[in-house]
Amino acid sequence: MDPNRLTAIPIFSELSETEAKRLAAFATETSVPEGQILMKEGDYSVELIAIEEGGADVLQGGKKIASVKEGDLIGETGLLERRPRNADVIANSPMRLIKLTHWEIHRMSEDTVDRIKATIEERRQAGVSDPGRSPAQD
Repeated sequence: MDPNRLTAIPIFSELSETEAKRLAAFATETSVPEGQILMKEGDYSVELIAIEEGGADVLQGGKKIASVKEGDLIGETGLLERRPRNADVIANSPMRLIKLTHWEIHRMSEDTVDRIKATIEERRQAGVSDPGRSPAQD
């Protein structure tokens, strides 16, 4: 994939050119239809997903807690913390996604992993999976 598409995702925007090329070589691109289940609460975490186009709803215990959209990252908490998925994520529109497995994450620089960890902490403190949106906004 074109490394510029990867660096267009905010959390990857500060990748060095070398790191962006390396990760882009291993990233998987996919498209999914509206209604597609992207992640299932309780499943083992093996990848994180960057949303290039479209949006999805995040549900815990069947209750919508947030929405994610273009530029957001999902699945990073379970992957980096080696825990089961903490929510269902279901596409609410057609989506174009970039997927990175735990093997690609190990190829990232410490700075990039630290930015992802900071996003996890922001989400945890906000009590939702999307730091930019509270459940009341939906």
